Amino acid sequence: MHPDQEFFQALHRAFDATLADFTGAPPLIDALLSQAFDSFAGNVAIQCRDEPPLACARGCSTCCTLRVGATATEVLLVSRFLRAVTPRLLDRGIDLVAGLRAADARTAGLPEAARVALRQPCPFVAQGACVIYGVRPLACRGHASHDVSACMDAASGRLLQVPHSEGHRQVRSMVQNAMQSSLRDAGLAWGMYELNRAVLIAMDDEHSEARWLRGEDVFAPSALAEVPAREMAEVFDRLRPH
Repeated sequence: MHPDQEFFQALHRAFDATLADFTGAPPLIDALLSQAFDSFAGNVAIQCRDEPPLACARGCSTCCTLRVGATATEVLLVSRFLRAVTPRLLDRGIDLVAGLRAADARTAGLPEAARVALRQPCPFVAQGACVIYGVRPLACRGHASHDVSACMDAASGRLLQVPHSEGHRQVRSMVQNAMQSSLRDAGLAWGMYELNRAVLIAMDDEHSEARWLRGEDVFAPSALAEVPAREMAEVFDRLRPH
C-alpha cells in the first residue's frame, strides 16, 4: 500500500472513532476539528522538513484575497467564534459581519479565477490581523509560501498564482479529505463550501448547527463544485479503510 493511502486510512479511522463517540452532539465539531488541526500541524512539520523556510509571518495578509473552501465543521466553528466575539469587536468599531456581507455581495458565485482577479480582501482581516486566526480553516493553514515577494507579485496580478509550500498543500488535502470521507460514511453533509457565503448562512440561522448534526446539507447554496461530488465519492471509496 502506498504511504499516502496508509496515512489517509489512519486519519480516516481516527475520524471514524471520534464520530462514533460524539455523533449527534455539539461537541462533535470541536472534537473533529481539534483532531484535524493537530493532525495537520504534526504531520506538516514532518512533510516539510526538507523545504526552505516559510516566508509567512504574523500580520501578513498578502494571499488573503483567495477564495476559501471549507467543510461544514469548519464553517460552524467560525460562526460560533463570530457570535462570541462580535459584541467586543463592535465596541472597537469593527463590524465583521457587515464586512462579511459586503464581501459576499461582491464575490458570491464567482469561480476561482474571477475571485482572484477581483482581489477582494478577506473580510476576516481587520486592522491588519486575521480575527479568526485561531479557528481558521484547513485551507488557510495549508496555504504557505517560501517567497513573500512572489506572493506580492501574485496578489498584484504580475503572477498567475500565489506560490505555496507543496508539503503544506498535500497534508492539508489528506487531512481534509479523510475527514470528508468519514463524515460521508456517517451520513453527514461532507461537501466543500465557499467560506464567506456559508458562514453567513450559519449566522442567519441559529439552528444551522443542529440541522447539520441531523444530516441536513445546510450549506448547499454555497457548495463548491469544481470537483463533482460523485467523483470525490469514488476516490474516497477507493482509499477508505475496508
